[in-house]
Amino acid sequence: MQSERNRTRRTISIMSSPKIASLSWGQMKVQDCSTTYKDCKVWPGGSRSWDWRETGTEHSPGVQPADVEEVAKKGVQTLVIGHGMSEALKVPASTVDYLKKQGINVLVLQTEQAVKEYNALAAQGVRVGGVFHSTC
Repeated sequence: MQSERNRTRRTISIMSSPKIASLSWGQMKVQDCSTTYKDCKVWPGGSRSWDWRETGTEHSPGVQPADVEEVAKKGVQTLVIGHGMSEALKVPASTVDYLKKQGINVLVLQTEQAVKEYNALAAQGVRVGGVFHSTC
């Protein structure tokens, strides 16, 4: 019984959403990850760099469904989009609609506020994901 309980705790721990450990202009650190990101994607159990070139993302029209699809497929309940320190990265309605059709709650916030909200949700045990732009 005890070993089963420990195994369950380890599984939950592994699959929890990692907190954003630090944020400054052009730099983000994810808890328990040695990589420093400029822009990043995070989900329960992982994170990676968000390379805009993969989908041809630009500040306008902004975050496309293809930019959030990977995180949406990780089983998140809520996805937080940090659209820049000065909110220069647009988030079109088509992206928000895509996520809502997947049954995912969506929050679009200035990046510092997005990180605070993401970390608060992660601390509550919510299966939260995020895509964060750490400059403009």
